[in-house]
Parts: sequence; structure tokens; C-alpha cells
Amino acid sequence: MRIKSVAMLAVAALAVPAIAHHSFAMFDMKKDVTAEGVVTDFRWTNPHAWMHVDMADKSGTRANWALEMTSPNNLVLSGWRRSSLKPGDKVTVTYHPLLNGKTGGSLVKVVLPDSKILENK
Repeated sequence: MRIKSVAMLAVAALAVPAIAHHSFAMFDMKKDVTAEGVVTDFRWTNPHAWMHVDMADKSGTRANWALEMTSPNNLVLSGWRRSSLKPGDKVTVTYHPLLNGKTGGSLVKVVLPDSKILENK
């Protein structure tokens, strides 16, 4: 019985990192910002895909924004493909901005040049 308990505890301890994830506390999840821009990079990587977009900040200064997304697996389930975005695409993005005011956020959705809408679910 003791060996079984120790084995179960070991399995549970090993599983914790598999479900670990960072907090989304750095994003203002109550605020949606929509802006137009040009894709400069699209990274189809685990654990999160990333989209980089040149767009204007609040003062009108153009900057490169890094928008975090969910995993490629979840994106595929939402209709995304590795080829959904490419550098040079003119897009409209909606995102939750970083609380610290830096040029980044958590992507909510993107409107592609052909007007197709892809959500970050």
C-alpha cells in the first residue's frame, strides 16, 4: 500500500509542470484595442504563437508590437494555419494591451486582407 501511495505521489508531482502556465495578469483583459498595421513576423511556435505588427501607438508613433497568441494546436482548432499570416499582410488586430504600456499584448482576433476573421481561442 505504501509503495502504491509513493508511486501515485511521484506521478502527480511529475504532472504539475505539464499543466503549469504563466499568468495573464500582465495584460489588461478588460480593455480591447483595435488597430491597423502590417505584419512583420508570424511565429508558429509552442507554447505560444507570436505575431509582430508595425502599427501606431497612442501618440501616433509607429512601433513594432508583439502580440502573444495561444498554442498552434488551439489555433488550428480555431481555423488558423501556419500560412494564415505572412510579412507584408495589412491586418486589423484586436488585442488586450500590456498593463505597463509597452508595445505588446494578447491577441483577441485579426482581420485578414481578404476580410476573413481569425480568433485567438
